[in-house]
Amino acid sequence: MREMDISGDQSGQAQSQERAISKIVIIIAMQSEALPLVNRFQLTEDPHPPCGFPQGVPWVRYHGSYKDLDISLFWPGKDPTLGVDSVGTISSALVTYAAIQALKPDLIINAGTAGAFKAKGASVGDIFIISDCAFHDRRIPIPVFDLYGVGSRKAFETPNLVKELNLQVAKLSTGDSLDMTQQDESSIISNDATVKDMEGAAVAYVADLLKVPAIFVKAVTDIVDGDKPTSEEFLQNLSAVTAALDVAVEKVITFISGKSLTEL
Repeated sequence: MREMDISGDQSGQAQSQERAISKIVIIIAMQSEALPLVNRFQLTEDPHPPCGFPQGVPWVRYHGSYKDLDISLFWPGKDPTLGVDSVGTISSALVTYAAIQALKPDLIINAGTAGAFKAKGASVGDIFIISDCAFHDRRIPIPVFDLYGVGSRKAFETPNLVKELNLQVAKLSTGDSLDMTQQDESSIISNDATVKDMEGAAVAYVADLLKVPAIFVKAVTDIVDGDKPTSEEFLQNLSAVTAALDVAVEKVITFISGKSLTEL
């Protein structure tokens, strides 16, 4: 009986990968990153939280249709106490979990700005599709727990999308701090990461847990191993790089339209 169940699960997964993608959830950390996409796809803010969302959370959903796709963009909203964007792994993991549970999307897209390393050939304004996600600030120096802390996961592979749009592919390392300690840097090097952010690996964890394919589109605002302070360079480039991210995500969504997961 169990073998039949497994066979049925595998058959269902294969069929879902062959079916045209129809429902996409975009997870994005900051309002300044979200609003250009909201405008580009003509999404409207949902005044009522999706079924299953807790009451009183600051999470914001924008929803609409683009070509043949049903698109929901989730932004974790402003911190209720401090009024700043709810960035970081905890907020992004919670919102991703709630969005998947409520909407059962075919695909997750985590889009956002990020830092990157000139030692890896990156420049401000570069757009990357992420191949692998891992954490660099979960240090647990005990056998096997150390691997759990790193939490390495592969993103859903999109070779046709990468080729068609001529996008760069790189590994991503995630942590909850904007700056980088020496221990963080050592872990990032171990992760072989070109790109550094504050959400991606958390989104990857939840998507993997709930078996929803996830892709990651990251635009570089600051050079982590450069000569400018990270916070200063990030704020200086945020507007221009967000505009580049907006264009890149539209191209990705347009490519996805009418295709199945196996065609990506």
